[in-house]
Amino acid sequence: MKELRLQAFLARAGVASRRKAEELIRQGRVRVNGKVAVLGQKVGLEDLVEVDGKRVALPQERVVLALHKPKGYTTTRHDPHARRTVFDLLPEIPGLHPVGRLDRDSEGLLLLTNDGDLTQRLTHPRFGVRKVYRVWTEGGTLPEAVCGRLLSGVDLEDGPARALACRPAPGGAVLVLGEGRKREVRRMLEAVGYPVKRLLRLQVGPIRLGDLPPGKWRRLSQGEVKALLRLVGLE
Repeated sequence: MKELRLQAFLARAGVASRRKAEELIRQGRVRVNGKVAVLGQKVGLEDLVEVDGKRVALPQERVVLALHKPKGYTTTRHDPHARRTVFDLLPEIPGLHPVGRLDRDSEGLLLLTNDGDLTQRLTHPRFGVRKVYRVWTEGGTLPEAVCGRLLSGVDLEDGPARALACRPAPGGAVLVLGEGRKREVRRMLEAVGYPVKRLLRLQVGPIRLGDLPPGKWRRLSQGEVKALLRLVGLE
């Protein structure tokens, strides 16, 4: 492996996104070969990298999993208030972490990986990775006019949000979004008077939920991983 900038090394090791890795370095929490690291420093496989005194190593291989997250599970690894997390359903893989989040009451496709760079790009608004959601609402099937409002954009407390696509479906709608703010789909539908009863994520970028049963996971094929990397310019 050629030398990498330290923040890229930490991201690839699954420690944190590059931005958060930079914060760790600035805070003096990262050491290379026993010395406090500096931002922009380069490291190779022969270097000893530690964060808060714990050694960090690159994963032997990139792993990307697709999980059909059931309702009632949180997407954090450690949550003192949660009885069940998605990691109860998954194998132990060093550095494995969720790509974005689905709130506890939501279901469907959740990607997880040990590659911090991939996570950062898949979740960054700049890349606009499309996510497809099937929703059922308290008001039933969305009228075309309401879909039009979602396409035009609605104002939320953290700024305007709009759907990239919307079509009515029995009992609700199918929505496509290009960003993933906290509970964004639920907040958008509440803003137009159609609170969500059930939310199921069907697709992230080129990866589909398909017929994967709730609570089950699968490893993405080499072709699917390449498609994700190509989507965010990491191929």
